[in-house]
Amino acid sequence: MTTTAPAEAAVGETPSGAAKPGPRRRPGRIRRIGLPYLLLLPALLLELLVHLVPMVIGIVMSFKELTQFYIRDWGAAPWSGLDNYKVSVDFDAPVGEALLHSFLVTVAFTLLSVGLCWLIGTAAAVYLQDNFRGRGLLRALFLIPYALPVYAAVITWVFMFQHDNGLVNHVLHDQLHLTDKPSFWLIGDNSFWALLTVSVWKGWPFAFLIVMAGLQNIPGELYEAAALDGAGMWQQIRRITLPSLRPVNQVLLLVLFLWTFNDFNTPYVLFGRSAPQAADLISVHIYQASFVTWNFGTGSAMSVLLLLFLLVVTGVYLLLTSRGRKPAHG
Repeated sequence: MTTTAPAEAAVGETPSGAAKPGPRRRPGRIRRIGLPYLLLLPALLLELLVHLVPMVIGIVMSFKELTQFYIRDWGAAPWSGLDNYKVSVDFDAPVGEALLHSFLVTVAFTLLSVGLCWLIGTAAAVYLQDNFRGRGLLRALFLIPYALPVYAAVITWVFMFQHDNGLVNHVLHDQLHLTDKPSFWLIGDNSFWALLTVSVWKGWPFAFLIVMAGLQNIPGELYEAAALDGAGMWQQIRRITLPSLRPVNQVLLLVLFLWTFNDFNTPYVLFGRSAPQAADLISVHIYQASFVTWNFGTGSAMSVLLLLFLLVVTGVYLLLTSRGRKPAHG
């Protein structure tokens, strides 16, 4: 008769001086941890190629005397140091004076466009919060300007702004008799208002969409309690809607500002390569300084200055809007 218990016990015993082996990491766990970073890698590479690399090249070009004589080999262009920046900010010279005028026009255009987009979008979103027949159809119709391609939408406005047979002059002059004679909308001082009209028409549905999504997070009980306390519609909007939408509006206004200030497609399709002086936005002005006069060094310097301005404005805006937020303590 043989006994196997001592042998089995001996197999299970470990020397007192030897440390017990710790739990091994499974290879599958490492793969799961690294999988998200692996999936992000293509997007990071595309971001590097599409945005960061051209940005670095543009900054390098701004320090070179890059003109049409060095197009084939721009790396051979001589270094000019800060000369391109000095020319751009010399507001007593023609180049700096034109850039300053374009900057002021862009600031006025951006403030008006962003304000009107936010106002119209917020009013439409608040109005469509109530249930009524046809609300879904109105929501779909309101989003059409935002869903249309930029070129198709703006080229339609080009035909509408025509002097002789445009719809705008037909309505304002022929039907409503608001003007003494048909107006020129794509040249002269009226070009600013034509550009503003197209920008607002194209941009307010985005504000409407964002505000409408933000309104879904406001409990309906707040409005019911306010109505029982005798608060009217304007008091409810002032005391409940706008304070509740403050985080949404902070992001919305910043995005609209950056998009509108950098907008190139709308004025370029509306006016072509040479925008009128009244509608000379800085994006088109930089394009003309680079590709019309063939002075890519000065155009790159203007682009860098625009980038720095937008970075400063964004930083100040985020600093001012974050002061009212109190950190949550666990």
